[in-house]
This record gives sequence, C-alpha cells and structure tokens, in this order.
Amino acid sequence: MAMLKRMSLFLLLNFVVMGTLMAIVHFFGLGNYTTAYGMDYTKLAIFCLVWGMGGAMISLMLSKWMAKMSMGVQIIDPNTRNPDERALVELVHRYSRQAGLSKMPEVGIYDSPEVNAFATGPTRNNSLVAVSTGLLRRLDQRSVEGVIGHEVAHIANGDMVTMALLQGVVNAFVMAAARVIAMVISNALKSNDDRGQGLGPLAHFAVVFVLEMVFMIIGSMILMWFSRQREFRADKGGAQYAGRDAMISALASLQRLQDVNYEVASQEGQAQPAFASMKISATKPGFAALFRTHPTLEERILRLQRGM
Repeated sequence: MAMLKRMSLFLLLNFVVMGTLMAIVHFFGLGNYTTAYGMDYTKLAIFCLVWGMGGAMISLMLSKWMAKMSMGVQIIDPNTRNPDERALVELVHRYSRQAGLSKMPEVGIYDSPEVNAFATGPTRNNSLVAVSTGLLRRLDQRSVEGVIGHEVAHIANGDMVTMALLQGVVNAFVMAAARVIAMVISNALKSNDDRGQGLGPLAHFAVVFVLEMVFMIIGSMILMWFSRQREFRADKGGAQYAGRDAMISALASLQRLQDVNYEVASQEGQAQPAFASMKISATKPGFAALFRTHPTLEERILRLQRGM
C-alpha cells in the first residue's frame, strides 16, 4: 500500500512538471528551434534550459511536500511534551544553530523498519529532517547524534539546491547535445543523398532518443561522483557538530547492521538489501560503483579517522 502511494505521488509530480513545462514552451513558442536555414541555437538553448532546469527546480520546490506525503512523515511539534520527540527536536535544532541556520528545520518521524534518515527541502531556511522509527530503535544515542549531524550538514551545505542545479545543467546539456548531433547527422546524410532527404521524422526522433540515453549515462556518472563528494563533506560537518567519535560510531553501527543483514540474506539465498540510512548501499566495487550516490562505509570511516 505504501509503495502504491509513493508511485502514485511520483506519477502525479511528473504529470504536474510535464504539464507546466509544456505550457511554458508552448506559450513562448520555444519548441520551434529549427528553421528552413538550420537550427536556431538560441531558441534551442532556452528550450533545453526550460526543460532541464525547470523540471529539476519544480521537483526541488515540491521535495519537502513529497517527502511528507510519500513517506508518511509526522512533523513533531517543537513544544511537544513527549520527552523522546522533544529530545530529537532539540538535537536537530542544536546542530542547526551550530551550523548557522537562521531558521530551524522541521523535524519529523515516519514509521518504517528501515534504518533511515534524510534531509530535504528547497532551501536552507525551508528544510526537513526526517528519521525512521527503525533508526531510533536500532541505533544508540551516540550513533543517532552522528546521523542527525550528517543530515543537518547536508542542509547547511545547501546540498539539495546544489544537486538540483547540477541535475538541471546535465539535463539541459544532454538534450541540447543530442539534438545538435542529430541535426549534424541529418545534414551529413542530406549532402550524401541525391534526394537530399536526410533523417526522416521517426529516424530523427530515434537518433535523439539514443543519444540522450548515452549522454544521460555519462551525465549520471558525473552526478554520482559529485554526490559522493558531498557525502564526504556532510560526514565532516556531522563530525563538527556531533563530534568525530559520534560520526564514526554512527557509520560503524550501520556497517555492523549491514554485515548482519548481508550474512542473513546470503544464508537465505536472498538479494542483499540496500541500507536506507543516508542512502547507504552494499554495492560492490566495479562498474556499478560509478552510479553510487554514496561512498562505501569503509571509505567514509577511513576519511574521518584520518581527519580528511
């Protein structure tokens, strides 16, 4: 049921984004970037930026609302009388003040057995830190402090905005490069064809589609590399707010849980589950590692131990 709800909200978000961008493109006539004399590169650039950056920015603006709806996050009243909830809010707010945030993030809890925590929101001053019940049950207080410090560091570093902007730039580049190269191919075929037809509409669409897929794979590698660097930086921030020992303790605890789950899954012949906390995954080195959003736990612990 929860998965169905998330999928429905995801489809709704995409419908809103696509509808909004199509309306903008149609209203300003940005889709007509080809002329009888070739390609209008200014219009093409604007078209690709609207689609690339627009989608990323709309998703960013709706990110906090989407997280609340899809994950069922219950926002904690800062004045709650529940001692455990109040302690969590005070912990987030304490680290937020240390990080220099002028407005405190909302703090929420959602019901899930996963060991998970995340930060989201469109700006530093409009953010959310959410923690799963599984994390609160399975990690000790010191490790929880490290996880919270890491998530607050993401907000303080502006990682949500940075990654959205980078995603938008990559999207725009992929769209523009695919269309320019498809036009070059079409023109080359025209010059070598007595009929001067070049690529037909369907062939042109197919070439653009294939090129976009290839460039998106390359762009994803760049995005994931950048994401891994931001994780190292968030670990460093978490160590600054919660203490290096607490940050290392959090990662070490997650590593122990990961090892236990891996052993159980192997014995039962199941696939190794991903660890959701700070989006940790047990992905092994290799080509797939290029698409990891997070470094391995071993790398992160080693960097903290070295003070990097």
